[in-house]
Amino acid sequence: MISTVVWGTGNVGRAAIRAVAAHPALRLDAVLVHSRAKAGRDAAELAGLDGKLGVEATDDVTAVLAARPRAVVYAASGDLRPDEALADVVRAVRAGAVVVTPALYPLYDPRSAPPEWREPVEAAVADGGGSLFVSGVDPGWGNDVLPLLVSGLGTTVDAVRCQEIFDYSTYEQEQSVRDLIGMGHPMEYEPPMLLPGVPTMVWGGQLRLMARALGVELDEIRETLLRRPLDTTVTTRTMGVFEAGTQGAVRFEVQGVVAGEPRLVIEHITRIHPSCAPDWPVPPNGDGAHRVIVEGRPRIEVTVEAVDEDANRSAGGNATAVGRLVGALDWLAAAPPGLYDALDVPLRPAVGKLGRKPQP
Repeated sequence: MISTVVWGTGNVGRAAIRAVAAHPALRLDAVLVHSRAKAGRDAAELAGLDGKLGVEATDDVTAVLAARPRAVVYAASGDLRPDEALADVVRAVRAGAVVVTPALYPLYDPRSAPPEWREPVEAAVADGGGSLFVSGVDPGWGNDVLPLLVSGLGTTVDAVRCQEIFDYSTYEQEQSVRDLIGMGHPMEYEPPMLLPGVPTMVWGGQLRLMARALGVELDEIRETLLRRPLDTTVTTRTMGVFEAGTQGAVRFEVQGVVAGEPRLVIEHITRIHPSCAPDWPVPPNGDGAHRVIVEGRPRIEVTVEAVDEDANRSAGGNATAVGRLVGALDWLAAAPPGLYDALDVPLRPAVGKLGRKPQP
């Protein structure tokens, strides 16, 4: 059994505890928390599981890493604290752990990552013998392994489009939804996530991964952006009121240009309420989905919907990201130390998981 730590117990961390506890090759040995209020609580309680897992959460990072766990699921957010997240991950890799995380956007494609992101990890790998694999949903499997798999079904391929279409009113990270993406802010507000160059920083690596796998060269990466205000004031279950006239929907593309044409496209269509921008694409059920469209012959369209935690679409997406990451831990533990990407790490069948529940 692979000694495993889950670091962080928010949206991703809850799902990570459940995934580690259900994995036949992993043993949950520690849960790290940032809040003292969570320290001492059983991991099952923090993950929304019945009963107990017999692992009490702790905020003592030094003690946990000193025990030399073989694997770490780093589930703390890096959106608002990228430098701290990178430092945490480097610390775990230097301690000899194989680390998986969705938190470090520039390292989704390590080959194109800026040196200030890549080199500290490479040094930690050399010093401690650990590994790192960064992935998620979107960025993640929704615009690397899934579109590449589907493209292989085509006779000819003209373009590949990856869409995330979501109602963010079910999302439980209010600061990110309001301040990073701009929902509920006046239209003159400039959301940090939508500033020129930022979408390329987040999703550009996915375009480069796809281009490399498909054997093409990107001329450049372009960005497009549309924003719409709310026509009426709406009230959400998790984040309260969003006023009429404030930003209610966002649509942007990050385009990989090949021979002058946008052949690889990652598109996000995000709303805080279904009434905003009803003319834009919508998911099949109105809440959220990830979609891949391969234009060519034949034209192929695949839509993936996931739910978790009382049929919550955002929680379902988080759970699939965790499934990809936690499912890679035993492969990484058997592989040489290194800095890996989605083209290196296989997405494998759920061997040993069929019918299995989280184990204490």
